[in-house]
Amino acid sequence: MYKKVLALITVLLLAVTVLAGCGGGEDKAATGQQGEDKSQGEKTKVAFIYVGPAGDAGWSYAHDQGRKYLEENVPGIEVTPPLESVPENADAEQVLENLVQNGNKIIFATSYGYMDSVEKVAAKHPDVVFLHCSGYKVAENVGTYFGRIYQPRYLSGIVAGKTTKSNIIGYVAAHPIPEVVRGINAFTLGVRSVNPEATVKVVWTKTWYDPAKEKDAAKSLLTQGADVIAQHQDTPGPMQAAEEAGKFGISYNSDMREFAPNAVLTGPVWNWGPYYAKTVQAVLDGTWKSEQYWGPMGDGIVDLAPYGDMVSDEIKALVDAKKQEIVNGTWDVFTGPIKDNTGQERVAAGEKPTDKELLEMLWFVEGVDGTIPQE
Repeated sequence: MYKKVLALITVLLLAVTVLAGCGGGEDKAATGQQGEDKSQGEKTKVAFIYVGPAGDAGWSYAHDQGRKYLEENVPGIEVTPPLESVPENADAEQVLENLVQNGNKIIFATSYGYMDSVEKVAAKHPDVVFLHCSGYKVAENVGTYFGRIYQPRYLSGIVAGKTTKSNIIGYVAAHPIPEVVRGINAFTLGVRSVNPEATVKVVWTKTWYDPAKEKDAAKSLLTQGADVIAQHQDTPGPMQAAEEAGKFGISYNSDMREFAPNAVLTGPVWNWGPYYAKTVQAVLDGTWKSEQYWGPMGDGIVDLAPYGDMVSDEIKALVDAKKQEIVNGTWDVFTGPIKDNTGQERVAAGEKPTDKELLEMLWFVEGVDGTIPQE
């Protein structure tokens, strides 16, 4: 009899234990507490790949400053150490794949040449958000981002046009792609808005980051009579060449005055930090949607670097007045009439190109001395 009672008690105890376990699980699932416990302490991993070294003082440096801003301003993330000098070829595809395998859920690919690699890797990993800088291919989990850097380029052209004495301005250009061509055109329009006699002479390096080659290109322009050097390059080499020759320069990407304090007048600069913080926060909040972002000066993503001491108050006033029109949206850089450098009208009076036309621009405006080679 005793054995039967003991067996019955044992069975009852087991039943109570099982029911309690089931009930506890149902309570957690209903309240969501189980998911919270599992994710407690976990952070979303964010990664960046750069086309050059973070210390280039130019393009990659500006993105790296944005990365640091992101880390300081958005909680709940873990930023993977950035991968620098990633080639714009098939190697980038493997680099992106490795970042996904290492648990990164948001990946910023910060150069145009990564576009096809991003497209391929993103298609295999729909749960990862990819942001590609300066490209045009999008998907549900791929967005593009850029800034209307042509706006401050135009303004820097005003400074150059008012500064030149020889009326020859040199431009050290990277690759013959629409982004670079558009910048040369905007700069030239700014130059000629205040100095119709000036021309902008272009030399191509077909590099983003090659300090020696970029500096040599600037030297070649100086020997041709240029007394102001502008650039679409990632190093201060062209500015240093201008300083060594006792001439002036318009830098790019970041404030380069420390590298050539007697030469740098000003230059278009990037401010990526607020965009990175806003975008990552949107992903964390579940509100992010793919888009093609092309921010204007009014958003603060692009601007002019501080002026050098040699820039007069008169020039600053001219720039400030035009900047106000751009920021207010009452005028933009490529408002017609605009002719190309063969004399053909490209934009009629009062008209503006579409964004698509701007993004595909492969012709030079009147005043540019140069041609666009095939890559």
